[in-house]
Amino acid sequence: MEVKSTLKVVNISKINGAEGVIPEQSMRRLIGCPEIPTDRLRVGHATYTPGSKEALHWHPIEAFYYILSGHATVRDIEGKEYEVSAGSFLYCPPGIAGAHEWEVKESLELLAIRGSTESNKKLQFTVDKTTKRSYIDLEELAKRDAISFKSHY
Repeated sequence: MEVKSTLKVVNISKINGAEGVIPEQSMRRLIGCPEIPTDRLRVGHATYTPGSKEALHWHPIEAFYYILSGHATVRDIEGKEYEVSAGSFLYCPPGIAGAHEWEVKESLELLAIRGSTESNKKLQFTVDKTTKRSYIDLEELAKRDAISFKSHY
């Protein structure tokens, strides 16, 4: 019996970046996208310019970030600050308790890993720090094909 390899080897320089969730972020989709589909895993390579700020937000799925280079301050839902740099990682459980915000001090480069390839699960809900109310813009829901979707249950 002959076995055909399904191994994928790609140099990141061959992947174009696109604007991320804020204009100061560039995101390269590595796997879990139409170019390299996967069953359950999505990995992206993100870069942020110095001075970038990503508002307090949460996701309905797990998120894992591994910092490759740079420096940022990350704040949690309680306002506690964490200084992150190369070698640091964040595990953000799903839901508002895993909420986080970024304040980039020097150019930041990281791997963003999600436990789903479905765009309608990769949502980002912004949190009002005073009321703790969460919201997402209609345009973002449309971009993620999340205006209407099958139940996650």
